[in-house]
Amino acid sequence: MPSPPLVPDQTPLDLVHLDRVTFGDVGLQAEVLALFAAQTAVLMPELVARPHQAGALAHTLKGSAKAIGAHRVAEAAEAFEDAPHAQQALRELQNAVIAACAAIDARLLRC
Repeated sequence: MPSPPLVPDQTPLDLVHLDRVTFGDVGLQAEVLALFAAQTAVLMPELVARPHQAGALAHTLKGSAKAIGAHRVAEAAEAFEDAPHAQQALRELQNAVIAACAAIDARLLRC
């Protein structure tokens, strides 16, 4: 199995990574992408509503994003995890999530 690139591209979803971790199973891809989208719909409002837990919530989001190949979300979640009260970090995370969810929506329509 080939190794992932050292520097992932900056698209919202790394489809090569997603294909690799799901063994090319399109149904499984649809399932994990839908789960990620649902998780972000729950976690993003919680990041704002519960600032005392924002670091832990961002950590959860980071792991999920890495699993599906949403590298920009993972990087933004890590930055927010390190500075949970930084508004710029929150905006960058929100923008990355919006882009990833738009890519997921487009992908799910093709599945």
